[in-house]
Amino acid sequence: MTIRLYNTLAREKQDFEPQNPERVTMYVCGPTVYNYAHIGNARPAIIFDLLYRMLTLHYPEVVYARNITDVDDKINEAAAAQGVPISEISGRFAAAYHEDMAAIGAAPPTIEPRATDHIAQMIEMIQRLIDEGHAYEAEGHVLFDIGSFGKYGALSRRDAREMLAGSRVEVAPFKRNPGDFVLWKPSEDPQPGWDSPWGWGRPGWHLECSVMAETHLGETIDIHGGGQDLIFPHHENEIAQSVCSHGGTPFARYWVHNGFVTVEKRKMSKSLGNTLVVHELLKQHSGEVLRYLLLSAHYRQPLDWSDKELERARRTLDRLYSVLRTASDRFGPFEAADRPGEAFLDALRDDLNTPVALAEFNRVARELARAETAEEAHSAAAELLADAEFIGLLRVSPDEWFGGETEDSESAAIEALIEKRNQARADRDFATADAIRDELTAMGVLLEDAGGVTRWRRKDG
Repeated sequence: MTIRLYNTLAREKQDFEPQNPERVTMYVCGPTVYNYAHIGNARPAIIFDLLYRMLTLHYPEVVYARNITDVDDKINEAAAAQGVPISEISGRFAAAYHEDMAAIGAAPPTIEPRATDHIAQMIEMIQRLIDEGHAYEAEGHVLFDIGSFGKYGALSRRDAREMLAGSRVEVAPFKRNPGDFVLWKPSEDPQPGWDSPWGWGRPGWHLECSVMAETHLGETIDIHGGGQDLIFPHHENEIAQSVCSHGGTPFARYWVHNGFVTVEKRKMSKSLGNTLVVHELLKQHSGEVLRYLLLSAHYRQPLDWSDKELERARRTLDRLYSVLRTASDRFGPFEAADRPGEAFLDALRDDLNTPVALAEFNRVARELARAETAEEAHSAAAELLADAEFIGLLRVSPDEWFGGETEDSESAAIEALIEKRNQARADRDFATADAIRDELTAMGVLLEDAGGVTRWRRKDG
């Protein structure tokens, strides 16, 4: 079956046709490790993790590279503010990023190159651009001449004035064109630096991704991904320097971008104080709840984050786990099918339509809940578990889910009340048993008595 993806460069959905079906390549811009990742950083990690899963289902080899930017002015500033070496900042927050992404179910990429391991290749690309007349030296800097690349602006569809307005383009008097961007810049202690033909310095941010993609995936890659905020200037600049350093060879065949995450309909920003950090969110919510909410909207559309939507995601997962537990008690244990259901996969093949895929996922759960025979239950459960494994949900047992979703002290209190209720029922003290049930209901806990065993879960509403 054909996978269709929206190509930002073409402005349309297209059938995905890799240049080599035996080896599909995908590069996604990863984190700049100067602080904890916020929920907007988590969205591409989740989306491209899912795309990678989809590609591996259809092709024998998929090479997924997601970089670590470990040399950047933001890292320098963080190190200076904390009075620690730059390597301590990048190492600490790279480790935190890996931990947080694992918690929300994003598997590691095939390759995770670090910018500082590719300085020699960066110097080589800069020299090629200078030799071909696409870059020039000025006051210790090397800059890309955007006037030398006639297709500059094709990805973002911006004219020269739009490119400069509100963009992250450094203004400098030594530039030939205000839009020319830095390939190499001088360094001063304690900034990191390396020897180069242009003096002691460090690479520009845009150059780093071009070089790492070329080194690990080749001159032309199948898919380049990232957030919409990277279309200009980052990805526009990547195209310019990569194409010009490769003699005109295309850089990426498909450009895939996810939409923004807003908070209560407002853009996240330091000034508003509404930046939601994944590391902190995970102290209050299961990573699976965060993942479900991140998948609930189509990846190209904005996703509005709110406590209401978080609660809705949690309730949905409570219901799914409850269905699985009840059915398992009656007909289990269950095993996942060899592959997800076709309707579920068809939704994901259509430009990763996760809302439709999740709707199908929930439909199968309802089918399991209505099962009257072991055959019906095992068929529905097999599909549900295969879908869940593919999309990264239902990653723990129902007992672990319901026991682990509340604070330990709260869980212990609930279990103690249930034990008291069970004893009251054994003593035929039904008034006390009913009073305890009412108390638990007031706490938002629902009881399920089946087969002599009492299970509990939180209310769905």
